[in-house]
Amino acid sequence: MAEVSAELDLFRRRWREELAGGAKRRRREAVAEPEASSSSSEPGEPGYLALARGLLDGGSQPAPARRSPSPARPAEEPAGDGGGDGSDDLLGQLIRDLNEINEIPFFDVQLPYELALKIFQYLGKAELGRCAQVSRTWKVLAEDEVLWYRLCQQEGYLLDTSISDHSSWKLALKSCRARERALTTNWKNRIGAVSQLQYELGKVLCDVHSWDGVVIAGYTSGEVRLWDTRTWDYTAPILEAVHGPGDAGPQPHVSFVRINSSLAVAAYEDGTISVWSLLLGREPIHHYQHNQRVQALALASEGATVATASGFQVKVESPNDKGVWQTAGSFDIQKLVNFLHVIPGVTGNPVAVAAAEDIVYLLKAEDPVKILHSVYGQPVTCLDVSAHEAAFGVKTFGWLLNEPNQILLYNLETSQCLRKMGNSMGDFTCVNLQNSPPNMLVAGNKDRRVRVFDLRRSQALCSLYAHHLGVTAVQMDDWKVVSGGEEGLVCVWDQRMGTKLWEMHARHPVRHVWFDSHSLITANVPEEKGPRGAPDDDFATHRKHRGTIYAYEFSVDQLAVESVLPICRSSYDEATGYNYNIGLTVPYDNI
Repeated sequence: MAEVSAELDLFRRRWREELAGGAKRRRREAVAEPEASSSSSEPGEPGYLALARGLLDGGSQPAPARRSPSPARPAEEPAGDGGGDGSDDLLGQLIRDLNEINEIPFFDVQLPYELALKIFQYLGKAELGRCAQVSRTWKVLAEDEVLWYRLCQQEGYLLDTSISDHSSWKLALKSCRARERALTTNWKNRIGAVSQLQYELGKVLCDVHSWDGVVIAGYTSGEVRLWDTRTWDYTAPILEAVHGPGDAGPQPHVSFVRINSSLAVAAYEDGTISVWSLLLGREPIHHYQHNQRVQALALASEGATVATASGFQVKVESPNDKGVWQTAGSFDIQKLVNFLHVIPGVTGNPVAVAAAEDIVYLLKAEDPVKILHSVYGQPVTCLDVSAHEAAFGVKTFGWLLNEPNQILLYNLETSQCLRKMGNSMGDFTCVNLQNSPPNMLVAGNKDRRVRVFDLRRSQALCSLYAHHLGVTAVQMDDWKVVSGGEEGLVCVWDQRMGTKLWEMHARHPVRHVWFDSHSLITANVPEEKGPRGAPDDDFATHRKHRGTIYAYEFSVDQLAVESVLPICRSSYDEATGYNYNIGLTVPYDNI
């Protein structure tokens, strides 16, 4: 017992020495203050030091001294003022004193709160959690809202919010990560709802495009239809085309459709181009005419730039500073254009990339035509562009010269070939560069494989085999790949494991695939626009000939087979009726 008392006395003596040393240092730095009422405390000594001295001397809780108000701090304010009265408990007094610390202990130095907060900004979630277990002072600092708000923004969550929108950003980040894990589980297990976007009056589906959950579709009836899958609104308006007074007959078929955040564009078989604003309504805001059939249509992912190719001419249209649409550039090229894209993120004059057989052109308004790539006898089979690079597949001479087909990556600023990727005997039919993660690229081939490439090493990270008639559409993100095939099969892959998660099959080839974190849009577009044996004015053409658009939603906990039928979502407010081809089954409660 005597040994324990001796150790306790030694501990108290050393603690008094440390407190006395800290008090002397603060007394030299601080201005003179009134003498404390307690005889055991020294002048200029903070309240928590006086409290500690009282505890060391074995006495009860000392009477709180009057203090000048502490400066404002970014941390949480204490529950009451620092003075308090005799009824305050010891724990509450200690917490208030700790919260009023303006200097943070970092080993043998004392740092201002703002400087300590700046240091903590370089820590991650796990490091902040460990720091919060060091002391109460570090816990207050590690749970500062500024730190967790920055972490939430760095991980890509709640980017359009301010720091005052949530009371606890630590809990907000935790809920966002839990939602992301739930979405990943739903993707892997195909848990969610699936719906068909149908428009029977449009006859046969011609082309589909989507942007951020908004889907645009063109039909053989000449009509263009919009759906907004973000709000599950399937009564979206029909975009009306511009026709002359002599156009009393049937409308021409829709050849291509494109959409971005503000515009929708459609190209018709007679060479007409119509541009609509998604904010103004159904009437087009601009239209122009080509003399021949449009072969390619491109719309900038951001902004208002439309590029079309007809015959040997490429035309680029965009509005000026006053909002009046005009021709920004018209280019005459040597061959027929197969692929056309507008480079995103370009300020000033718009820039387009066109592939015409075995030549790739770089087209900039008010500049002459520039050839980016040209090898005689090696046609381009697919094309995609990003802000600074262009990737396209090239069909080489094959086994005659022992030269396999490849994907070439060009820098758009220097016009230099950066990489040559892939060694396949089949033709590359689709490539996705713009929507892929940084330094990644995914491509589909006629040899039934989907390949993921690392642009830094020019090597294929994985090769996925599924589509026995060739791949027609691909897209990837950090962990998954979605591919569509000529046979109508849509496959979802785990890229890291190289395994197929699930698949869905439809009758026609997959021509469009788009997805984000919680939704997936696929389109099966038929090759034959006029089903055999069906008259031109038949609106009740069998559904299997029309093509289908599927919308998957993985943020709801609902199995795909239990999703609501499209007829059950209909508002029945359309003036013209049509046949739903419904076959009743029992039990009726499942309908």
